Amino acid sequence: MSRILHSRLRFTSKRTWPAVDKRAVAFSVWTGRSLLLHKPIDPINIPRRRYGMLVARAVRGVLKIRYLLLGGAVGGGMTLNKKYTEWKDGLPDMGWLNDLLPDNEQWNNFATTLISAKDKISDQLQIGVPLTLSLSDPRLRDAGLARAAEVREWLAQRYEDAVAAAAVNNNNISSIEPAPKIVNNLQSRPAPMVASAQSEDNAAYEKRVHALQEEILSLQARYQRELQRLEQENRELRQQNMLLRQGRQPSTKKMKRSLIDMYSSVLDELAGWEAGEAGRLPRVVVVGDQSAGKTSVLEMLAQARIFPRGAGEMCTRAPVKVTLSEGPYHVAQFRDSSREFDLNKESDLADLRKEVEMRMRASVRGGRTVSAEQIAMSVKGPGLPRMVLVDLPGVISTQTVDMAADTREAIKQMTKQYMDNPNAIILCIQDGSVDAERSNVTDLVASCDPQGKRTIFVLTKVDLAEENLANPNRIRRILEGKLFPMKALGYYAVVTGRSRKDDSIQNIRDYEERYFRSSKLFKDGLVSAAQVTTRNLALGVAECFWRMVRDSVEQQADAFKAMRFNLETEWKNTFPRQRELDRDELFERARAELLDQSAELSAVAAANWEARLTGALWDAAAPKVLDQIYLPAAAQAHADVDKFNTTVDIKLREWAEGDLAAVSVAAGREALRAEFAALLSRAGDTDPVYEPLKRAAVEEALARHQWEDRAQDVLRVLQLNALQDRMVRSRADWDAAVALMDSALKERLSATSEQLHELTGPGFRERWLYWRTPTAEQARRSTTLAELERLGVTRPQLTYDEVVAARDNLRRRGVEVDNDYIRETWRTVYMRNFLSRAQNRARDCRKSFYLYSQQNGAEKECCEVVMFWRVQSTLRTTANALRQQIANREAARLDRDLREVLDEMAADSELKKKLLCGRRVELAEELKRVRQVQEKLEEFIEALNKEK
Repeated sequence: MSRILHSRLRFTSKRTWPAVDKRAVAFSVWTGRSLLLHKPIDPINIPRRRYGMLVARAVRGVLKIRYLLLGGAVGGGMTLNKKYTEWKDGLPDMGWLNDLLPDNEQWNNFATTLISAKDKISDQLQIGVPLTLSLSDPRLRDAGLARAAEVREWLAQRYEDAVAAAAVNNNNISSIEPAPKIVNNLQSRPAPMVASAQSEDNAAYEKRVHALQEEILSLQARYQRELQRLEQENRELRQQNMLLRQGRQPSTKKMKRSLIDMYSSVLDELAGWEAGEAGRLPRVVVVGDQSAGKTSVLEMLAQARIFPRGAGEMCTRAPVKVTLSEGPYHVAQFRDSSREFDLNKESDLADLRKEVEMRMRASVRGGRTVSAEQIAMSVKGPGLPRMVLVDLPGVISTQTVDMAADTREAIKQMTKQYMDNPNAIILCIQDGSVDAERSNVTDLVASCDPQGKRTIFVLTKVDLAEENLANPNRIRRILEGKLFPMKALGYYAVVTGRSRKDDSIQNIRDYEERYFRSSKLFKDGLVSAAQVTTRNLALGVAECFWRMVRDSVEQQADAFKAMRFNLETEWKNTFPRQRELDRDELFERARAELLDQSAELSAVAAANWEARLTGALWDAAAPKVLDQIYLPAAAQAHADVDKFNTTVDIKLREWAEGDLAAVSVAAGREALRAEFAALLSRAGDTDPVYEPLKRAAVEEALARHQWEDRAQDVLRVLQLNALQDRMVRSRADWDAAVALMDSALKERLSATSEQLHELTGPGFRERWLYWRTPTAEQARRSTTLAELERLGVTRPQLTYDEVVAARDNLRRRGVEVDNDYIRETWRTVYMRNFLSRAQNRARDCRKSFYLYSQQNGAEKECCEVVMFWRVQSTLRTTANALRQQIANREAARLDRDLREVLDEMAADSELKKKLLCGRRVELAEELKRVRQVQEKLEEFIEALNKEK
């Protein structure tokens, strides 16, 4: 064994010696021989070798420890360095202290300043005397103590000032002026005066600081109140904007309004409403002939040129209701607009006149010259009389060619309608510069108010009348009511201009006053001073207006109360279990239901969508598939299967590349319409009164809805790929294709048989059971049909010989027909026979799927079934793609279109009246308006009684 070990160790490399030493030592100890030296081992030396090995192993272990210590020291140093870096990065940035604290140079300057200040104070206070001298000399000691006391008091006062200034600065008050610079006043003032002067300065300074603090606090409180007011207005505007977007009118906030504004709001509620006796509230109706000066009088009362002017043509084409009231600013505003026109600015006046003209022209539609639609506006300003006036179109005697045929009669009817109000004050305007006999309006006024109990007569253009009239006594007779047959409460003479467009109201007033002061007519006392100038006219009309209002408003309120009771009684008897919903509330309910049902489109199950889409697609594609693909291919092939398949491939590809995508999109829109209609029909708790509105909104939204343009391209790619597949892979698909072919052929066969029945007339059974007889034409067609069936031809076209033979046979029977008649009849006969044979083939192919699958689609007997399967597979793929498009995009786009339609309907009051109609709606609308008018009348009466 030793020899074997020795032979193996000779070939061992030096790198294996440590391992060999261990084995050699173990072997030597066990056998007593040296494995390396081939010598016997001395037993005496064995213990010594053992001790040497132990020492070597101990040294080696110690040497290993130094590596451990060195690695631990290096790793620990790196870890500490990393921890220190993380801790240093985690410390806050104190760089801002460098900007806050002064640098070394500033500290040195500050120390130098303190030392120089100490020297100056020592010199001034004479504190620099030796301590021994001051203590030895009682006078110097007392003087030093007094000066020291003064210095302490001065320093304490400055400290308090500094504290006060710091407190003010901490309050972030930037408007306070900086504190006065601290100066040394001890040098120039005697000691007894320092304390009193300093106390006076401190008191004045504290007083000023307190005043500034109070002023700043008041400013802050005022700004805070203003900020709160603006935030409140902003919230209200947001709420109003939200309501307007939803088509609802925001509720007006109750606020303190003037009497005339409250009364004008009542008249606005009654505008355009036939309320009978209850709607006859007082107002001032301004009537007169055309170009008599009606508009000028109204402008003088409003103290602004607010109406457009026309050179010899009609300006006033619609009634204009003007509410005059007092206010701090001279402004005008339309009832349905938030813009205020500053009547002191010429630019705003021009805009106002242009707006009035635009509204008048907009009210005249359909070729009319005048309109009954009322334009409402309010004018406020200092010193304006409080009243409501209605300026009407001027009465004309002759119609020009550019006027409507009924213009003159329409103006008279409109004027008479306003004057027939028994509580209306008629302000009759007469042009003084024309002959009295040419007046048209005076007879009209006399017919409406024969006693003159509510008529005020105004003679305009008196300055021109005085110049033109040869007999000035005529003007006096007019103003005394002795010239015209009409009667009036009062007569006034005014001058409203000098035929200058650029004259201001103030210039016209000055001219009017100068004229009446210098006119000989009125200087001689022919007319009293109370009957001249627009100022007296305004006072007289306002007094008459308010007297009429006080006398009639209680009666009108009682009339509205009775009307409300009657309407509420009718509602309780007619609709006892239904809420009083007006037109706007019904519209909002219909809108909410429609939007909820529109949101349900996205929740329709995928299977329902695909079934509906597949049905719509087949309904749209069936005529194309049968008439332009299947029947022509079968007619051309005529039992040639390869030719049939080739023709079908060509026609299907042409169809897919052509109009199949567009037809699919149209079918998708029709399916969307049908599904929406189904959702509407499933809504059980809907109100039938707004069903017409919902249907109209849905139809309009669907008409506006346009399918995405790129959808056709996507569908075309999918359809071309689906048509390329010619292998039916499952029995279910085969059966579905057979069923589709059978149903399509059955439907077409039924239509063809019905057509033949109409051509040939009743059959034998109908003749005997229902006593029906065919016509001569039907009998001839029936005979021709029987002759063609005896030929036994299965081709789509008859040969010439076959046609001649059939014609000759019919002639022998006494039936004369031509060749075209025979061919026309044959086309119907051939179609019936072909469809019948094709239907039989489809039923035979129902059991041929196994043979078809065994031949891997090469079986040619049922190629028609394969064609119908390709069409059906393409339609299924299309239905799936359309369903995804509806779920992802089209449903959301339709919802957006529906919202736009509903918003437009909400703004169109005429359309809402047309769609939401019936006695229930009309009664609710009347109740709403009567309640609103009654509430406003009661509010006005309460304010009127308080003013009394």
